[in-house]
Amino acid sequence: MCLAVPGKIISISGDDPLTRMGKVSFGGVIKEANLAYVPEAQIGDYVLVHVGFALNIVDEAEAHQVFDYLRQMGELDELGDDDGGG
Repeated sequence: MCLAVPGKIISISGDDPLTRMGKVSFGGVIKEANLAYVPEAQIGDYVLVHVGFALNIVDEAEAHQVFDYLRQMGELDELGDDDGGG
């Protein structure tokens, strides 16, 4: 099963809205995500990421709540996998 997971944008690269990328921290695991769907996203924002695309900006409190749920379920370990899945 694939989940959309919240992460914090720590850097942004690219000027083209369709290819703009962000380095996103998922509880310390850093992955790149395409920011085309959230052109208003800035460094420090939390975004909901699914299969490498940031889908929307989420509230920090909501992001932390989701992380707590994922920790309880033991799903955070899968974030470190580099299998390309989502």
